[in-house]
Amino acid sequence: MRLPTTQRSVIQGTQVILLLALACTPALSQESRLQDQTAPPPLKIITRQERTQINEAKDPKARVKLTLELGEAHLANAENKTSQHEFDGAAAEVGMYWALVEDLFGFLKSIQRDNNKTRDLYKRVELSLRAEGPRLSVMRRSTPAEYAVWIKEIEEFARKGRTEALNSFYGHTVVRDGPQKPADQKEPDKPLPES
Repeated sequence: MRLPTTQRSVIQGTQVILLLALACTPALSQESRLQDQTAPPPLKIITRQERTQINEAKDPKARVKLTLELGEAHLANAENKTSQHEFDGAAAEVGMYWALVEDLFGFLKSIQRDNNKTRDLYKRVELSLRAEGPRLSVMRRSTPAEYAVWIKEIEEFARKGRTEALNSFYGHTVVRDGPQKPADQKEPDKPLPES
């Protein structure tokens, strides 16, 4: 049985389209796999020299100040390497910054919280993290997506750190909101105190 010419051309056209689709599928799936890959997370490392400097700090104020200065230096190095498109080096520097900030919050949790000196330390940390937040955002925007994922995570960590630092100011004096009562529900009448 012989098919009419139009049906034969439709079938041949369909076969050609199917072959092209099959040929393009591996290239498309490979491209999507490349887009889904992220760089390995930056290593959170505090160098031996930095650890020695931090541990030799004479008091908590000096330790916090030194840790913030070291973190600032790593962040500046990361910004410099990002501008030079050395993204692996920038990721390593950001990892060291992350480790220092994490270590700093661990130290602050270990000291007594209900005194003015500790609140001053938290204030210093909060001010530093506030200034570094926009710098991290700029760096994230100029970094390829596979590295930007980790910078975004560090930004979130710093934002939570700022919140923790701000919460330290209030301590036990602020009453937290509990579950809210619906507006139409009233409190039961309390008996009046007797005189």
